[in-house]
Amino acid sequence: MVDQAARDKWDRKHAESRPASPMPARVLAEYAHLLPKSGVALDLACGQGGNALFLARRGLAAHAWDISGVAIDELQRLAMAENLEIQTCIRDVGEHPPDPGSFDVICVSFYLERTITRQITEALKPEGLLFYQTFIHEKVTDEGPGNPSYRLEPNELLELFTPLHVLAYREEGRTGDLQQGLRDSAWLVAKRRRGGPA
Repeated sequence: MVDQAARDKWDRKHAESRPASPMPARVLAEYAHLLPKSGVALDLACGQGGNALFLARRGLAAHAWDISGVAIDELQRLAMAENLEIQTCIRDVGEHPPDPGSFDVICVSFYLERTITRQITEALKPEGLLFYQTFIHEKVTDEGPGNPSYRLEPNELLELFTPLHVLAYREEGRTGDLQQGLRDSAWLVAKRRRGGPA
């Protein structure tokens, strides 16, 4: 069952903001060389699907889930314009996370629901990859949510996905020259070990 109030909120936000070509998360773009040549990928809480479009262009069987029908409709329009096949679904991922062992790649950008991190981990197939980027408390700009509950504590992203093998992690907070580097967010790329815990 979709949370109607949440759906209405995100429908409004996406109706007001329709980029001509939604971009993938920087963590996905910068670590794309780690992606498999084939497989099934999920853009979780996809918004207008910048990650899903990127994954589909690279030949992965892309799925995209979001609570907003407006966002999903826009993603379908963009996919059709490029002749890309993306399996979309209007879905409250907080209530209905992915099933275990479902995906070779999962991307999450600027969405934080701590209660489903175990299910996200378990949804990866053996050797499956997680690309995660979201906001942190140690911010430099006003970008992102005002509610601190939707921002990560220092190193929290590592703790939330402890069972996975970390391939890359960045979280620079407010250290050093604030005009350079990665600010306002943390990045994680991690892999589910074959036969390892999840």
